[in-house]
Amino acid sequence: MTTEGKHILVCDDEVDLREMVQEYLEKRGFRVSTAGGGEALRAIVAAGGVDLIVLDINMPKEDGLSVLRGLRVDNPVPVVMLTAAGEVVDRIIGLEMGADDYLGKPVDLRELEARIKAVLRRRVEAAPAVRQEAPGRARFGAYMLDLEAARMEAEDGSELPLTAMEFSLLKTFALNKGRVLNRDQLLEQAHDRPWDPFDRSIDIRISRLRRKIEKNPEKPAVIRTIRGIGYLYDPE
Repeated sequence: MTTEGKHILVCDDEVDLREMVQEYLEKRGFRVSTAGGGEALRAIVAAGGVDLIVLDINMPKEDGLSVLRGLRVDNPVPVVMLTAAGEVVDRIIGLEMGADDYLGKPVDLRELEARIKAVLRRRVEAAPAVRQEAPGRARFGAYMLDLEAARMEAEDGSELPLTAMEFSLLKTFALNKGRVLNRDQLLEQAHDRPWDPFDRSIDIRISRLRRKIEKNPEKPAVIRTIRGIGYLYDPE
């Protein structure tokens, strides 16, 4: 997937970090805008054309989690969160709010570039495809996932908004119906990165999905936990 011309918005209150990330990404073919806080970010997003946001959590006036919460009301633009080293709680909250990925500070620019490319790649894979044959569909509780249109619909035809990562996870389950998938497999297939035994991001994302699609998220029937092994998609 080419990244030439992809528009990345970097939002961080640290001027030096913004300029460093901007210079690095622009040399690699990205188009980069910067913002020092939530207000400037919203103005750039409102103008349209932003492909991905790199968003710092710890900003003084309006923190990144608040900015992300506002974005996710009606905007599925991919977001990579920057968190302070060791701030596990912030990472968990960010993922629960719909962040697509996270990276700890101090920022490793090569790793940031890799995370950005991986999220954008999932975004492309989740984009609607133009095909002549009938699209594949998979039922998740009261919702139907259209694998070709990358759209989740309720019985009345209304759409349930999904982030690119949420769609990737649901698609992975749909293509592995009746098969137990462990975290390693889910990270490899849906998250496009190697398994880390301390990485609980898959559990957090599945918990978020359950709140969207299960009648009773506390007793999930569609995406079931198989204790000690992983998760099973059971549409029956």
